[in-house]
Amino acid sequence: MEQNKIPQATAKRLPLYYRFLNNLYQQGKKRVSSKELSEAVKVDSATIRRDFSYFGALGKKGYGYNVEYLLGFFRSTLDQHEITEVALIGVGNLGTAFLKYSFLKNNNIRITKAFDKDPNKVGTEVEGVPIYSIDEMDKHLGHIRVAILAIPASEADAVTDILVKHGIIGILNFTPARITVPKHVRVHHIDFAVELQALVYFLKHYPLEKDE
Repeated sequence: MEQNKIPQATAKRLPLYYRFLNNLYQQGKKRVSSKELSEAVKVDSATIRRDFSYFGALGKKGYGYNVEYLLGFFRSTLDQHEITEVALIGVGNLGTAFLKYSFLKNNNIRITKAFDKDPNKVGTEVEGVPIYSIDEMDKHLGHIRVAILAIPASEADAVTDILVKHGIIGILNFTPARITVPKHVRVHHIDFAVELQALVYFLKHYPLEKDE
């Protein structure tokens, strides 16, 4: 099945499955059931089976899933054999945390360049990643096509225009701003304040039942 025919909701869960399967493989586990997967990744079994069905017969009824085979399959599906270089825009508290986030060093994603306007940071390194002036992105972005935006919202649109102009086609936006981009550029918005408000709302209006 062609990748673009897989529902986007399914595609967003694939890295979650991959991470758990990789952990199982490291532990030496040979097989796993959809129930075990469900309990680990907090996705119901029916959804997992439906997600996997888009890729054909990945498991056997009564046996479950072969961990090594499934891990290899998702590694290929997620292009884990290819390194994706990412540019970090903004090296404040949040940006610095991204540079130190060890998970980024254990998969196929690498933040290889960072940009900031603080002259005290420009020319330095964090975790081996060089920090360049945000005014010189045109000189240093090179072949990078993915960027993380961790700057003040007031600067987001202007910086995004520069990123797009120099070939960025994927942006993970951690600013509250809803940036405007051309149709060929994909943006994923992550707004901590909105997510926290949603969590509080659900706690008040959709409380979960306590375990007996």
